[in-house]
Amino acid sequence: MNVKVILIIGCGGFVGAVSRYLVSGWVQTFFKHPFPYGTLAVNCIGSLLLGILAGLTQKALLSPEWRLFLSIGLMGAFTTFSTFSYETMMLLRNQSYGEAFLNVSVSVVLGLVLVYAGYLTGQTIHF
Repeated sequence: MNVKVILIIGCGGFVGAVSRYLVSGWVQTFFKHPFPYGTLAVNCIGSLLLGILAGLTQKALLSPEWRLFLSIGLMGAFTTFSTFSYETMMLLRNQSYGEAFLNVSVSVVLGLVLVYAGYLTGQTIHF
């Protein structure tokens, strides 16, 4: 494995993980309810941004190094699907079935819509 590639992804991962922590925490402070709004927001924002990056990559507007840093490193650490899964499991465990269904439904449907919108947006960007 190329050390340069690992460092590029690792630096992106650091930025993504810290960003996830800050954004998720910031969003969650607006709600006094245990529903995971912060994680939901991060997953939706991440889906949109990853779609934009995919669109830019498809048009070859990102160098391989920037693609590694942004898509794999930053966005890989920023999006929180494992946290989403854990929080949904906890909602189910606490018998909050409606909230669990809402979390899964909104995350998946809105995530798919936003990644598609981001992809289309990325396709229209010209440098």
